[in-house]
Amino acid sequence: MAGPPPAHIPHRHVAVQEADFDLGNEVAALREGDTGIGAVASFVGTVREWALDGAAAAPTSGLVLEHYPGMTERSIEAMVDEGIRRFGLRGVRVIHRVGPLALGDQIVLVAVSAPHRRAAFQGCEFLMDWLKTQAPFWKKEVSAQGAQWVDAREQDDAALARWGEVPGAVPNAAGGPDAEGQGQGSKA
Repeated sequence: MAGPPPAHIPHRHVAVQEADFDLGNEVAALREGDTGIGAVASFVGTVREWALDGAAAAPTSGLVLEHYPGMTERSIEAMVDEGIRRFGLRGVRVIHRVGPLALGDQIVLVAVSAPHRRAAFQGCEFLMDWLKTQAPFWKKEVSAQGAQWVDAREQDDAALARWGEVPGAVPNAAGGPDAEGQGQGSKA
């Protein structure tokens, strides 16, 4: 007499890296061998051009992203687990790039799989809202006029707040890494 089928162990992959990623390869890895997937949702963030401080200044020519190695990955892994728990996700892949990035470069990938589309869409959006406000990354905009650290935006905090209680979430504080490269609280 056969017992119940073994419980599905969700696919989890978190990477913080300088190297670019391939969306097709990442989605294929997310789906590999899992016939319980009914939907995949993904988000790819890219470096776009804009003026510093919203002024008519020289447009941004790129970004520099910094992080706390080890701590950043653990933080993202904990939120991936929360997304799996909340939305019944079958798998999650998060890749966030660091270092210097040029206009048009890919910055971040969040890809999730779920039995149904609603859970996939919600899980992907939840994880991106969390990454934008809570992950320990610091972003510096670079232009012909110089570089400046980017402060957190209130609308990003509001986006995360709509998900209700999020374990470990804290309101953002301004400031990038100090002279020794230690963070002061701003998120990318």
